[in-house]
Amino acid sequence: MLTIIILGCLTHAALPLSSLFPHLPLIPPPPPPPLYILDRPSPSPTCIHCFVRMAISGFEGFEKRLELHFSGDDPLGLRGLGVDALDEVLDAVQCTVVSAAGNRYFDAYILSESSLFVYPYKIIVKTCGTTQLLRSIPLLLRHTGDLGLRLRACRYSRGCFIFPEAQPFPHSSFEEEVIFLDDCLPPTLCFRKASVLPSSSSHSWHVYSATTPGRRSRNTTFTVEVCMMDLDRTLARRFFRKEADEWSGDDAGSDMTASTGVGAINPRALICSFAFHPCGYSMNSLDRDRYSTIHVTPEDGHSYASFECVGRNDETIKWLRRAVDVFRPGAVSVSLCMASGGDDCQAFSAVADVLQLLGFVCRSQAAEEFPGTGTVTYQTFVARGK
Repeated sequence: MLTIIILGCLTHAALPLSSLFPHLPLIPPPPPPPLYILDRPSPSPTCIHCFVRMAISGFEGFEKRLELHFSGDDPLGLRGLGVDALDEVLDAVQCTVVSAAGNRYFDAYILSESSLFVYPYKIIVKTCGTTQLLRSIPLLLRHTGDLGLRLRACRYSRGCFIFPEAQPFPHSSFEEEVIFLDDCLPPTLCFRKASVLPSSSSHSWHVYSATTPGRRSRNTTFTVEVCMMDLDRTLARRFFRKEADEWSGDDAGSDMTASTGVGAINPRALICSFAFHPCGYSMNSLDRDRYSTIHVTPEDGHSYASFECVGRNDETIKWLRRAVDVFRPGAVSVSLCMASGGDDCQAFSAVADVLQLLGFVCRSQAAEEFPGTGTVTYQTFVARGK
């Protein structure tokens, strides 16, 4: 069952989610917001193969993240992609949409493995498990070409997998991912860089960027990606479904959002959440043109949660503190992406100061500049006494 949340009294042009599903019946629950329900087919054979690999090794919590920037003349841009096109892209990745929300700025989808965000000229796909995220690129380029859009920049990032041996091509190594990216991106993105930001532990941060000549990062906001390992066991148990509950994934997700403190991270945001069987949780939040997302794998032995947000430096640091406090992990890594010329020393201090107040010790930090992307910082922390 797919639930789509449409916000406010927006025009058809401002909110293309409704145009993606014109045949859906309008269910008249108490407003706001109205809900549209769509029954979706069973997982494809490729998704079933993905589940089998995960069952053999354990679920891979660490996500792969792909961000593509485009230019074009249509103000709707990527939000004009039809439901068939999105389904084709996600089938190649080996995941499906389970819930969605949209506002006047962007559309946010919860996937069976993480999240998808679609702006007019930017798309962000974040997937966990043994998904094949990079296989989305050729299909996205074909469908965006049909819309008259031109790719201007690409950024791919990820941490170190818990179960690297379970990852299929092209994700079995970072070298393999770089070769695949180089082969499938158009030659107009001629400024390219791949790097691994090291740490003093077994964790490191892998970043690939490609951009057209002359493109500079003009972002005044920060993108923060947080990976949390070894979650507090009592807090992690809150992300297991109650025995014999008959709630939908959306209803159970809303209950987890309220009971775990996730909803208090950014109280002004609209939250779309989903709880999986028998455990696991995903959340997207929409705050004007900014998003945040959380994904939780709470099983003992390889518990993991991720938090990602976009915003000004001061607000992202505040949200970072609240998110880490929800899970109280044994180890944390934080990557921050900011515009070129950003002060990496100031960024290091801001992150370290707030995590030290929560009882964490900084073990390593690194920073590197990427063409068309900006400065990427990476820090690792462990809880005192670990």
